[in-house]
Amino acid sequence: MLVCGVDDAGRGSTIGPLVIAGIRIEKNKIKILSEIGVKDSKLLSPHARENLYKKILDLVDDYYVAKISPRIIDQSVQKNQLNQLEGRYMAKVIAKLKPDSAYVDSCDVNPVRFGQLISGLAKIDKIHSSHHADRRFPVVSAASIIAKVTRDRAIARIRKEFDVGSGYPSDRKTMNFIKQAIVSNGTAPKFVRKSWKPVKVLLESK
Repeated sequence: MLVCGVDDAGRGSTIGPLVIAGIRIEKNKIKILSEIGVKDSKLLSPHARENLYKKILDLVDDYYVAKISPRIIDQSVQKNQLNQLEGRYMAKVIAKLKPDSAYVDSCDVNPVRFGQLISGLAKIDKIHSSHHADRRFPVVSAASIIAKVTRDRAIARIRKEFDVGSGYPSDRKTMNFIKQAIVSNGTAPKFVRKSWKPVKVLLESK
């Protein structure tokens, strides 16, 4: 029995990609994930995530990572379809991995609806969609670590050229960077999500 876990990283950020990651593992190996310390990536330090990233990839049967660019995110947000976009990419990841069943962390207020969307697109009946799946199911926790490490690395590459902070709108350094970029260039860099309200406000007031 092959089980898949899928999660995202960077959904709320104003900078960088939204990352969707999935892992596939034999059901009888899932307990090993917990034994090596796998848990929700938000509960782990960056160093712990990096260490577990390597251990997870050694343990799992297969994995797949998809990155959604700010441009694609903006197009979906403008249509009020961010949840559908994420569902499509989660379905893409699951279809690539071809598990017998999959567990996903639902971004929709209605997890059943979200699971049905993914099931129809991935053509897999056994989709278990729930809130806080990254805390409840080790397979989703493992996927959350892969997604978070991938996302952190993407932001680190941006930081080599630009002092963008964490990339989240609550970070003053991030918003100051975006504001100065708009003042200097008339628009935000391509790695900034222009559909996010704090960025839209800055663009409209330039």
